Amino acid sequence: MKILILGGTVFLGRYLIEAALARGHGVSVFNRGRHYPDLYPEVEKLRGERGGDLAALGGRRWDAVIDTCGYLPRVVQASAELLSDAVGQYIFISSLSVYADFVPGMDETAPVGTLTEEQLKEAEKIETGDRATAVSYGALYGPLKALCEQAAEGAMSGRVLIIRPGLIVGPYDYSDRFTYWVHRVAQGGEVLAPGRPDRQVQFIDVRDLAEWVVRMTEANRTGVFNAQGPDRPLTMLRVLEESRRVSGSNARFTWVSESFLMESGVTPWSEVPLWVPDEWEGLKHVDFSRALAAGLTFRPLAETIRDILAWDATRPPNTEWRAGLKRERELRLLRSWREANGS
Repeated sequence: MKILILGGTVFLGRYLIEAALARGHGVSVFNRGRHYPDLYPEVEKLRGERGGDLAALGGRRWDAVIDTCGYLPRVVQASAELLSDAVGQYIFISSLSVYADFVPGMDETAPVGTLTEEQLKEAEKIETGDRATAVSYGALYGPLKALCEQAAEGAMSGRVLIIRPGLIVGPYDYSDRFTYWVHRVAQGGEVLAPGRPDRQVQFIDVRDLAEWVVRMTEANRTGVFNAQGPDRPLTMLRVLEESRRVSGSNARFTWVSESFLMESGVTPWSEVPLWVPDEWEGLKHVDFSRALAAGLTFRPLAETIRDILAWDATRPPNTEWRAGLKRERELRLLRSWREANGS
């Protein structure tokens, strides 16, 4: 197959390229060339701008296109319309954030979020880099992805595959939302652990996602699929214990209640990754049985942790973390927790 990938080579895009090449496909990538431009010399590199300059895509044909970075519906519409006669299938990487409400057990039929015209204007500010004046950036993300899905389907009706991943983890994940825990546990000592040890968590290794997307592309699948993992219940305690085992650290876990974290002003998900309040619990109980039936598979948790540790060790010591508690903040919270509980 000839596959076109819209997006960069930073995280998911890099593994889509590797998965496609490993299965013998020809790959072209379309992006601005700002990140790792020398990677994958065997891949055709087309340069342009999603929001404007699509000239490099003209007059060409591919079997399928995988859109990894569509954020604004007008941008996705432009790409899909331009490529509608040039590709047979449009794969759009969306997000579980599209859903209007996170109800435990929700599947692909759950309602998606919507936006007002004013909110769409705010999104345009974000696209042009004016994030300082744009409001509610996080609140816009999911509904915008939903509109992007609709834009792709509108341009290529019946030929669109929509993948809705949750938290994607693995090497080169610069969001640090899972890497934080692997890194922090490997450091050892007393680790602040959030909420209940038995709370379920869900995420997917980027390589499992990429390999499955390529297989779905080969099969010319269409429709909507939640892409989450693992294939059996996984608790926060297991994630931390497995991180300790793989890293060989002496970490010990102090479980701090959700109410204490909330009262202390701790930000869920970003400041303490994988932890969300009870009202968001549906985010960790998503039904992805359709993806399982379509062949989604998962590598062992230990492999994901080991490979993240190896990649993390290559990062500069002064790397600024984008998620997770700063060490001083963690120590203060642990001290306050012990004082509040007389220990």
